[in-house]
Amino acid sequence: MTAYDFVFPELETERLRLSILTLDDSEAIYKHFSDENVTRFMDINPCKDLNEAKEIIQYHIDDKGCRWGIFSKKDHRLVGTCGFHCWIQGEQPKAEIGFDLAKEYWGMGLMQEALLPVIAFGFEQMGLSIIEATVEQQNEKSIQLLNRLHFEKEAELRDGLFYYYLNRTI
Repeated sequence: MTAYDFVFPELETERLRLSILTLDDSEAIYKHFSDENVTRFMDINPCKDLNEAKEIIQYHIDDKGCRWGIFSKKDHRLVGTCGFHCWIQGEQPKAEIGFDLAKEYWGMGLMQEALLPVIAFGFEQMGLSIIEATVEQQNEKSIQLLNRLHFEKEAELRDGLFYYYLNRTI
């Protein structure tokens, strides 16, 4: 099975439902990514229109990997996104994890709650050996989250970014 014919399921936690983004999510993605608090530490500018939101979703549809929308079970609102990019299969399969959360949901433990089943899925279903993450030095909340999830930080700073990794434990 290749990354292109892999089926990414809906995932659930106590408070969240994670489902793969589709173009039907364009309005919610536009609202989410038009907030500069969300895009501050990302390599994108805030969305200016609905077409940019559609481009973001299409990028993830075409990429080797996936992007789940994170929806609150309480009110069904999109609270963030997360997923894997740059899925490399082979002898030592790996992918980079990415995530973002609307500011009004910061500090509630929602991203950790979302990432726990995503990480488990990556190791158990995708067969990843390593999950990587890159974080800007000023992004303290993401650094704290990666530390809580037991990611290890590489000693060397590259391109002004911290590089983290998590190895599968057998």
